[in-house]
Amino acid sequence: MTTVGTHTCHRQLRCTYRAYDAMDEITAAFSIAFNPYGTRIFAGYNKSVRLFDLHRPGRDFEQFSTLQGNKEGQSGIISAIAFSPTHTGMLAMGSYDQTTAIYREDNMELLYVLHGQGGGITHVQFSRDGNYLYTGGRKDPFILCWDIRNSVEIVYKLYRSTEQTNQRIFFDIEPSGRHLGTGGQDGLVHIYDLQTGQWTSSFQAASDTVNGFSFHPFLPMAASSSGERRFGIPDDCSDDFKLGGDENCASVWSFFYTSMTENSACVPFEELNGQAGHEQMQQDGE
Repeated sequence: MTTVGTHTCHRQLRCTYRAYDAMDEITAAFSIAFNPYGTRIFAGYNKSVRLFDLHRPGRDFEQFSTLQGNKEGQSGIISAIAFSPTHTGMLAMGSYDQTTAIYREDNMELLYVLHGQGGGITHVQFSRDGNYLYTGGRKDPFILCWDIRNSVEIVYKLYRSTEQTNQRIFFDIEPSGRHLGTGGQDGLVHIYDLQTGQWTSSFQAASDTVNGFSFHPFLPMAASSSGERRFGIPDDCSDDFKLGGDENCASVWSFFYTSMTENSACVPFEELNGQAGHEQMQQDGE
C-alpha cells in the first residue's frame, strides 16, 4: 500500500515470474507484453525471448533464441514487443540491432526480418486492421510504416524530432485507426493521416522533449509526457534559463473529431478559422 498526499492507493502483488540465466542468476527483461488472450507473458532479453504461463508463476518458462543457426534473425536486445490486434497469431519484436522481426506466436517461428531503421528499435505497433506495422528507433527521426503482407519495402516515413536524444519516444494510433500521434525533442506533438502518410497538424505540448503520447481507448482524450534528464545548466544558456511548468509532467488533452467528408484533413482547432469540409480536431490542455 502506498500513500501520496491525501490519496491512498491499494495495490496487491498477485504473483511473480522470474527468469534465470546460465549462471542461475535472475536476469531482468527489457520489454514485456501479454499475448492477446492474456494467457502468456512474453518478455524480451538479449538475443532471446522468454514465455511465462500466466497460471504458473515462479521460474518456469520457455525460452526461444532470436538468432538462428545460420545467423539469421535478431542479434541484439529485444526492446519492444507488439501483437497483431486481429488475432492472426503473429507478433512483432524490435531489437537494438536495428531490426524488427515477425514471428508466429504458437511456436516462435521466425517469418521475416525488417531492415531499414536508423537506430535501435524502441517502439513497435500494429495498425488497427493488423495489415501495417509502425516502428520507431533511438536517434532515428522517422517512424517507418511496413505492409506486413509485402515486407520488402517501406510504405512511408513519418518525421519526428528525435535525432539528438537517447530517450524512447513513444507514439500511438487513435481508436479509429486513422491517425497517429507522436512527440519529439521540439516539444511538438505531430498528427499524421495513416491512409496517406501525410502530416495533418501539430501542437506545442511542452517546451521540453515530449517522450510519450497516448490516445484514450474510447474517450476523446489523449495524454502526453514531457521531460529530459539534465546535468546542470548548459554554458551557452542565458542567466534566465529555466524549465517551464509544463516540463517533467503528464498532460491530458481533449480531442474532438467531426468527420464531414471523405479524405478529409486533420486541422488544429486554433488554425481552423471557420474552414469547412475538413476533419476538425481541437486540443486543449487540462
